[in-house]
Amino acid sequence: MPKKMYTCTWAPTVFTGQQVTGDKKTPSVFPGHEALAELVLPRVKKIEELGLSHLLIAQRWWGSGKEMEGSSLDCLAITAYLAAHTNQIHLVTAIHPGFFEATAIAKWGATMDWLSGGRWSINVTSGWNLREFDMYGIDALEHDQRYQRSSEFIDVLRGAWTQSPFNYDGEFYHCDELQVEPSPSTPIGIFQGGQSEASIQMAAAKSDWMFLNGGSLERIESVIQKARRATKSTGRKLRFALYAAPICRDSDEEAWNVIQKRVDAIDPDFTKNRRRATSGAQGMWSSEEELSLLDSNEGYASRLIGSPKTIMARIEAFQEIGIEMLHFDTSDEKFLRDVLPEIQ
Repeated sequence: MPKKMYTCTWAPTVFTGQQVTGDKKTPSVFPGHEALAELVLPRVKKIEELGLSHLLIAQRWWGSGKEMEGSSLDCLAITAYLAAHTNQIHLVTAIHPGFFEATAIAKWGATMDWLSGGRWSINVTSGWNLREFDMYGIDALEHDQRYQRSSEFIDVLRGAWTQSPFNYDGEFYHCDELQVEPSPSTPIGIFQGGQSEASIQMAAAKSDWMFLNGGSLERIESVIQKARRATKSTGRKLRFALYAAPICRDSDEEAWNVIQKRVDAIDPDFTKNRRRATSGAQGMWSSEEELSLLDSNEGYASRLIGSPKTIMARIEAFQEIGIEMLHFDTSDEKFLRDVLPEIQ
């Protein structure tokens, strides 16, 4: 039986498709002001009623919904909106260094900490969708330089939140006698994405949590082992969250039949677009297996597929290698009913 663990899902901020299963229909569009509360708030209320511990507010600056993900609502605005309409769930906002000034986010984050009653953390995402950078006039930098920029971004956040005044003179960020008042009411957790060597080194030195794309037990264990070796030189504790997209049915056979139908429907053109869209990443979306193509963060590759007993055994195996938070899609009602209560 798996142990209790943190649980996380996506905030509903994307209004175009994320699948690569060949749906040629016109993608859905933003529903407009009046429909927003009818679509977003009931879903968030359900998530909170399910007792999930964390809600991740992603930021996709641009996406057609065909090649990877659709464009999303702005992460800062939606975080404030959700903070005003939730009471317990912890909000984690994805922030892209380069698109934001570190000092401004330090001020915004301190304010969000107070407004949410200490229910806010940041997910520092260095970025991989190179077309987004070009569209918004942001220097994408080389892959490892993006992590250097993110590392400095975290330096500024931690310094601004714990020192007053705070000075910083880096390659990408600067501040002079910065005073963020009021300072945060609680220590603010820092999450990050990525699975490359550069991301692992930054995580070991600066972050509290790593969000990992889905993958096989062996692949995820390899990333965790690399990160743990890196923390030996920094002396820091690093924790790990795994993304998964569960398919829970009465039997393993029934669940895998569902998956096989989805695999059979994969559009080869969409697969090519996926490869092209994720070319700016390293370590993620590198698997050739078909399961990794079925959703936007390789969730089915984690293989939470089968009966409740099978899925719980799989979760337990991930826990044994160091996973402390399960980040998952909430569309499978049987998983929510028969598995989720066992890990909360």
